[in-house]
Amino acid sequence: MDEEKCKGCTNCIKQCPTEAIRVRSGKAFILTERCIDCGECIRICENHAKKAVATDLETLKQYDYRVALPAPSLYAQFKAENPGRIIAALYEFGFDEVYEVAFAAELTTCAIREYVKNRRKSAGPFPVISSSCPAVTRLVQIRFPTLIPNLVPVDPPYITAAKYFLRERLPELNIPREKVGVFFITPCPAKITDLNNYGQPLVDGALPINLLFGELNHILVEKVLSPVQRRSSGVGIGWARAGGENFGVNVENALAVDGIQNVAAILEEIELGKLNDIEYIEALACPQGCVGGALTVENPYVARAMIRKLATLYGNNAIPDVVETLYAELKKENEHFFTHDKVIADNSVLRLDRDLSKAIKKLNQLENILTKLPAIDCGACGSPTCRSLAEDIVQGNAHLTDCIFILREHLEKLAQRLLVLAQIRPPAMGWANEKEEKNDPKRASQGN
Repeated sequence: MDEEKCKGCTNCIKQCPTEAIRVRSGKAFILTERCIDCGECIRICENHAKKAVATDLETLKQYDYRVALPAPSLYAQFKAENPGRIIAALYEFGFDEVYEVAFAAELTTCAIREYVKNRRKSAGPFPVISSSCPAVTRLVQIRFPTLIPNLVPVDPPYITAAKYFLRERLPELNIPREKVGVFFITPCPAKITDLNNYGQPLVDGALPINLLFGELNHILVEKVLSPVQRRSSGVGIGWARAGGENFGVNVENALAVDGIQNVAAILEEIELGKLNDIEYIEALACPQGCVGGALTVENPYVARAMIRKLATLYGNNAIPDVVETLYAELKKENEHFFTHDKVIADNSVLRLDRDLSKAIKKLNQLENILTKLPAIDCGACGSPTCRSLAEDIVQGNAHLTDCIFILREHLEKLAQRLLVLAQIRPPAMGWANEKEEKNDPKRASQGN
């Protein structure tokens, strides 16, 4: 949050899928325990008061050997560009090695296929939900904790890419780990947070695509670059768009949903038991998929079309045999290589209290407060909805008079009382005489 830029407009509080933002004293602030880092507030803020905390370019200078892990969505930011030239531009930029996350996505695809196959043998339950989007995973943890068992415990491609580099290449470099800087080039803030919270240090920084775009575009335009050989095929590149993951995993009864509000709606359906006929759900927080991330540059619709063309051009019908072989080798070497290093926890903060008796008492208070509020969800109080204001009041973080309608009623009653009090005169100021004159019209006329 950049408080100097924030105007307290309340636009952000209405777009947040977990009601993680409040406005108090004319400034917005984020409730960290509720935030899923989806980037919707960055996208919606016209004053640019929200930004992702990421690595700056100066950090690259601290390392002797620099490795880039570009997300496949990077390939969609430059119109009509060969991914091989974009990789070459990364070398020209100053990286010593480029490890494609798109290639790791193909390994991840193999892992997900095997997981769904095994789940099918054990008779479910279904649907299983991809955990490749960290914003969606955190949304499940916070708002839909009952669906945690439905999440596929397979690491997202950017995690796999980092783990694979450290396993395959780092020993060959003969350079101390602390002198090797591994940097993920990311389209969204959720992946930055996910990498920072990972159980073991895999990367040394995350660089937003929009931070690198200007310089990379200049290199592509001004310099003659020979394309670098890709390791990825169209299957991995296709992961950057909504539906691309499903296309690679190739589960017949699958569903793809993008946009965090749409994802929340689908998760509600799953929680109600309405989608049991679906086996696999690809859920992406950003519109059109990772190509629509809050830290990208290109229009998401244009970028999605670009990825679709690239995926078709480089073969998106089947995973290359070399990838299947490598997956089998890695799995044999370490059966947990592709799975999460820790259990996905229930981080629900939407409960009123962890003590059930206190929670029930607070719920009754909340419902009573709701009957007094106007139920129009105007956001003028600084909370996104009337219900969230009631919750804030119950938790001691707001007051009933924060609602402008309640405040107006109080002021009207106060004004009426003041008017009555203003008409009263104490005896020392003639109040008794005025009262006698009102009760005796004859005396009053004599006085006149």
